[in-house]
Amino acid sequence: MIKTGIVGAAGYSGLELIKLLLDHPSVEITHLFGYNSIGNRIDDIHPSLKGLISDKILAYDEKLIADLDLLFIALPSGQAIPYVKSAYAKGVKVIDLGGDFRLTDMKDYTKYYKHEHTAPDLVNIAVYGLSEWNEHEISKAAIVANPGCYPTSVLLPLIPLLKEKLVTSDFISIISYSGTSGAGKSVSENMIFSEVNESVRAYKVGNHQHVPEIKRYLTMFGESNTSFSFVPHLLPITRGIYTTIQAKVNNTADEKLYTDIYKKYYSESSFIRIVNPLIPEIKNVTGTNFCDIVFSISDGIITIVSTIDNLIKGAAGQAVQNMNIMFGIDQTEGILKCSKKQLLKTQSA
Repeated sequence: MIKTGIVGAAGYSGLELIKLLLDHPSVEITHLFGYNSIGNRIDDIHPSLKGLISDKILAYDEKLIADLDLLFIALPSGQAIPYVKSAYAKGVKVIDLGGDFRLTDMKDYTKYYKHEHTAPDLVNIAVYGLSEWNEHEISKAAIVANPGCYPTSVLLPLIPLLKEKLVTSDFISIISYSGTSGAGKSVSENMIFSEVNESVRAYKVGNHQHVPEIKRYLTMFGESNTSFSFVPHLLPITRGIYTTIQAKVNNTADEKLYTDIYKKYYSESSFIRIVNPLIPEIKNVTGTNFCDIVFSISDGIITIVSTIDNLIKGAAGQAVQNMNIMFGIDQTEGILKCSKKQLLKTQSA
């Protein structure tokens, strides 16, 4: 059994991690850590866990993590660094669901996350956990930086097309919409019900912290120095991300070629669904680790729509997928109810 601990178990991503790990046949949840909820039972914090787990939230203790195989850290960006340093020093593998180890350029980190990084040496050790594109490196990693929710919804549909030079990289438009859980559980006036209900608004236009992450990994995996705009919006829903991407096609507008390229890269990927000609809807991926992708081409422009659950594929689900890779387990273990063989048969139908 893989002995795991979770720092930040009281948050939204922490809850989803617990639910996934409780259902995982190869995992034991050994310790739940926190700081604002120390001493409280986890099923009092998350009543949906009643009858499933009743462990108390503990103060972080290096003595307790010494026997762990893996530590999940589900904290807001800027708070994970001391825990990653501690676990790494103890030889415990780490998956950080926040943004502290995604960027290698410390100037970008300081600019977008508004504070200095205190463990730049570990940034160079960390591996970016985009499961479908970095499996080999993840399998050897001591520290995995789980991707952000918006970048996951952008990178998965775009990388194959950039890699195959099917779209131009001179300018790409990315417009994304997210539910309110993406902001976490901290209380702020602009996130209360009366402020978000019956409205949609853009936010952090031009300075969202996911911009350098998208740029870095489009370049790394897509093998192209890409120029793009990214405009995130807040939706009055709890969870889900809906991303629309537009780019100029390169030389050909043959939709079959684009379909074939997606199949080339994702036919063996259990969690990527090319759903043409349907239009993706958030409700179809809610509570799942799927990324649904659809595209169409008109007048030399390809329009791609992708949907994910920001708390699953954009956080806890991809983290468990990465754990499976790190420990040599089938990527679908503990995430899918049906077998991988059944899923692939259904997707190819």
